[in-house]
Amino acid sequence: MISTVQYDVNGQPSQAHDAEEHSSALDLESVRPLPRISIHAFCESEGVQHMIDKMSRDRRMAKVNLRVTSGGTTAAANMYASSPTPNLIVLETAAEPRNLLAELAPLAEVCDPSTRVIVIGRYNDIALYRELVRNGISEYLVAPVPMVDMMAAISAIFVDPDAEPLGKSIAFIGAKGGVGASTIAHNCAFGISSLFSTETILADLDLPFGTANIDFDQDPMQGISEAVFAPERLDEVFLDRLLTKCSDHLSLLAAPSLLDRAYDFEGRAFQPVIEILQRSAPIAVLDVPHAWNEWTTSVLADADEVVICAAPDLANLRNTKNIQDALKQLRPNDRAPHLVLNQVGMPKRPEISPSDFTEALEMEPIAILPFDSALFGNAANSGRMISEIDAKSPVAETFSQIAHVVTGRIAVKKAKKAGLGKFLGMLGRK
Repeated sequence: MISTVQYDVNGQPSQAHDAEEHSSALDLESVRPLPRISIHAFCESEGVQHMIDKMSRDRRMAKVNLRVTSGGTTAAANMYASSPTPNLIVLETAAEPRNLLAELAPLAEVCDPSTRVIVIGRYNDIALYRELVRNGISEYLVAPVPMVDMMAAISAIFVDPDAEPLGKSIAFIGAKGGVGASTIAHNCAFGISSLFSTETILADLDLPFGTANIDFDQDPMQGISEAVFAPERLDEVFLDRLLTKCSDHLSLLAAPSLLDRAYDFEGRAFQPVIEILQRSAPIAVLDVPHAWNEWTTSVLADADEVVICAAPDLANLRNTKNIQDALKQLRPNDRAPHLVLNQVGMPKRPEISPSDFTEALEMEPIAILPFDSALFGNAANSGRMISEIDAKSPVAETFSQIAHVVTGRIAVKKAKKAGLGKFLGMLGRK
């Protein structure tokens, strides 16, 4: 991969090139999580070092052991003269094309045969690129290198292109207990599976108090506890035995909803489960309990999309803001979480108006659901989804629109006025 780059009279990349780089940058969503590899980057400039540092914080790098050293080819050759080389060396150099191969020679003498090398250079020279590849360099990139291009280059080396594509994970969490996050997650999972005829798995991660089995009128003998407590047994065959069929395209990984043990988990306890879900279906909906600990933050950090469900009161506003800020730190290179306002217009309850709620957060909700105890109560008590109870209701249409947004089928449009009129349609179809 060679970028077209122009330099000004001072040898710095031109602003025109900057704009071009950003417009042509690969979409991060197309980059798959990297496997458990070791990477050592040798950086000569602050720009490349900043890019590598930013990349190290991306969730797709969770399994990667990354080390950064100031210096170029000489520093790398000296270091590995007495120590084994990692899976990948990223090497920045300002050497001219006619000198680059000679500069790389000392490193080649100490490099393990299995080690791959990516060179970041200053010259856009196709002949140089071909010569480097012919001599065993895995990739040559021209500085400045956007982070997405670097991650795509590493992915192209270490991720099997013939592997099954990973499904999309969508995590739902409530800003406060009792705001209906689970109900929203379940209805959205059902909507995604039925509207798009897409195989969808709903995973109820609230092991002691999960309600997905009740909401779908199911009584499975096995579920997510067997998966999370026996990760060594996890594969597609074992998962199939744990899933319960809820509809033509929706399967449930149910919570036991029992208090026969303490459900304490380490930070990455659910990672093997979610990975197998993503290999097994195009969409995995994760019903995350209202908690803030190592494993819930790990699940939220790794999810492709996060949806915060909140009711319009002060505690929910504070908690939503805190979750929003925390996710910015956990997911610096991902889209901001979506917001769904629920239980709006509850009789006799003082509440913050939707416009004031969203203005304080500086984020637009993807949907606003009115308080409707009869409709939601009937659905819950009968073990059915809203669209099964009343497919033509405004609430059913809103769940349909949420399903479109979180799967990327429509974009959110900013509402001119937030309020209950016209069912607060916050969305528009493309």
